[in-house]
Amino acid sequence: MAMVFAVEQINRDPWLLPGVSLGYRILDSCSKHPWALGGGLSLVSGGGHNCSQVVGVPVIIGDASSTQSITLSTTLGPLGVPMVSYQASCACLSNRLQFPNFFRTIPSDFYQSRTMAQLVRRFGWTWVGAVAVNNDYGLLGVQVFSEEVKAAGVCLAFFETFSRETLASDLPRLVRVIRESEARVVIIFAWYTDAGALLAELARCNVTNRVFLASEAWSTSDSLLQDPALASIGRGVLGIAVRAAPIPGLEQYLRGVRPSQYPGSAVLRSLWEETFGCSPSEAGHKLLPPCGGMETLQTVQSTFVDTSQLRITYNVYLAVYAVAHALHNLLACSRESTPYRKPQCGLGQNIEPRQLLHYLDKVHFTTQLGQDFYFEGGDSQVVYDIVNWQASLDGLLQYTTVGHVEGPYLILNDSAIVWPSGRDTVPQSICTEPCHPGTRKATRKGEPICCFDCLPCADGAVHCDRCPPAFWSNAHHNECIARQVDFLSFDDSMGITLMGVSVSGAFVTVAVGAVFLYHRHTPLVRANNSELSFMLLLALALCFLCALLFVGRPSPWSCKAQHLAFGVSFVLCLSCILVKTIVVVMAFRSTRPGAHAVKWFGLVQQRASVLFFTCIQAAICTAWLSLSPPHPHTNTGLQGSKVILECTVGSALGFGCVLGYIGLLAAVCFLLAFLARKLPDNFNEAKFITFSMLIFCAVWVAFVPAYVSSPGRYTVAVEIFAILASASGLLFCIFAPKCYIIVLMPENNTKKFLMGRKSSHQ
Repeated sequence: MAMVFAVEQINRDPWLLPGVSLGYRILDSCSKHPWALGGGLSLVSGGGHNCSQVVGVPVIIGDASSTQSITLSTTLGPLGVPMVSYQASCACLSNRLQFPNFFRTIPSDFYQSRTMAQLVRRFGWTWVGAVAVNNDYGLLGVQVFSEEVKAAGVCLAFFETFSRETLASDLPRLVRVIRESEARVVIIFAWYTDAGALLAELARCNVTNRVFLASEAWSTSDSLLQDPALASIGRGVLGIAVRAAPIPGLEQYLRGVRPSQYPGSAVLRSLWEETFGCSPSEAGHKLLPPCGGMETLQTVQSTFVDTSQLRITYNVYLAVYAVAHALHNLLACSRESTPYRKPQCGLGQNIEPRQLLHYLDKVHFTTQLGQDFYFEGGDSQVVYDIVNWQASLDGLLQYTTVGHVEGPYLILNDSAIVWPSGRDTVPQSICTEPCHPGTRKATRKGEPICCFDCLPCADGAVHCDRCPPAFWSNAHHNECIARQVDFLSFDDSMGITLMGVSVSGAFVTVAVGAVFLYHRHTPLVRANNSELSFMLLLALALCFLCALLFVGRPSPWSCKAQHLAFGVSFVLCLSCILVKTIVVVMAFRSTRPGAHAVKWFGLVQQRASVLFFTCIQAAICTAWLSLSPPHPHTNTGLQGSKVILECTVGSALGFGCVLGYIGLLAAVCFLLAFLARKLPDNFNEAKFITFSMLIFCAVWVAFVPAYVSSPGRYTVAVEIFAILASASGLLFCIFAPKCYIIVLMPENNTKKFLMGRKSSHQ
């Protein structure tokens, strides 16, 4: 009836096709391939037409089905007969190479599927199911949807198809799959009768709490909305709908039609029989009385005269006007370049379909609503409504427009959407709960990417992305925080303890020096080369105090000073001990007849030896500090949440030479002292030097593995402990026996006792 109205409206328009009257012929394909093909060929050939002046129609409005349109376009394409469909939306029909004669006033299903993908992404659904009719409309619709959402991490939980011919036997399988799946969102690409049957079966099997995404073929179906069996399960359906637009004057036209105006209209005959209970013609229902002819639709409330939501109807109206404007341009012989221009092109008797095909491709006009209309490669502009099925006051369903699509843009009023069971919150449809902060996705073998396990992130990573070097992850792994700076500080308990031991050791050393200074004229002090003893005590005091340089925040000067002080003070200490050992050995050797070695190793030679041995270490340290000195270093690799400030040795060779030289002097001292340990003396200093060297070597041998394995500030603490332990060992072993005799047993502080001479009792 919309097509008839449009044709009659155009025929009355003095500006569009003036002097030309359009005619029409309407056939029903009954959604069957043979009927569609037979009807199309009949229209083109003029078969069965009672007008001898018109051989065939130059254009076909239809078909409603994509599959039938493919068949018709393929058949009529070589003849150049244009087709303008109002409902065939298969994306495949956009291929101009295969279907050059096909046009449509409904957007391609590609954009419908893209809109569904936009909805799925917008609401965060990643696990959805799909049910589609087993034809081009359903299969290609789901294929495009799947391709659109793949990049967004959305997966199909299932994809089930059915045939319209075997729908009754397919329904149990479809219901079982939907019921057993964890997907709470199901896309249905189907004709409204098939979708209604599936929804009714789901309602009968009590499959609830599902959100159905409806294709345009059933999203606004009045027969489904008015079905009481679907009142519960249909609530919350979210659908893509062909845009709604008014057709001015259509309602008045529909209310004024009578069966007598269109005697062959089966639609009007059935409408009169249902509305008025009478038969308008002899071909009507035999059991009904004949109509009186005064029946009218002016006061009748019926879906037939309801023009508030014209969708497919408006597409039909647009298709007729598109053909009329193309025909108008053809007959007006516009200045546009065309290979079909003829002198008599203004005459309408010999219109060729190929001529109209060309002008349809170029048609561009403004509708009565003020909108521009044109074809883009046979397709119309992308415009959709988004509808939501909600409960009506009568307990049934009604759809509400909650958004629309214009081109690539989706405009949606989320607050207007009612979800299943009347909830206002968006339902979830996911395979696996999103991973919490501090965990990462781990895909399951053989399962879609939407199904995964959540594994803890590594320390130092936020959302499993590594933090910058100076930062570390917090306890929840959702924020990078600055690392704690770690070094052996002055206010640290360990640092305070080590400083206390260092100062105490230096104080004890000074006290021993004071005792020796006070008793410097006694045989014990004089016998042990008092000058070397005082020099050794000074070196030990420096060893204790150099440990203080290792405490505190590392700086360029402190890194250099601590290693320089350590290396020189210990070499000075060992040089004094080595010279003392040599003096002891030579002193006893000189007691033999003819031995004069001691006079060649006097005080000058002793001082020179100490200075020489120390200068060698000073030269090594100078070369080390000049070429590749120690320097502060920020270590981020040892302890995750801490940044360790430490002094690197710079040149490992330089540090090795310093330690190696100290080890060499210690080994020589130990060897000489060990050889002189049994020399005849009641107070043989060599054996005490032997014990001190044993302790010294044991400490520094144990230092190496402890230093390597200790993390952070404990590395510095181990080094300080080794310094203090070795210095304490030297101080105790060499000077403790002497202090014992000087302070506690002064009667033994005699030359006679020291030389080991016994009394006459022997």
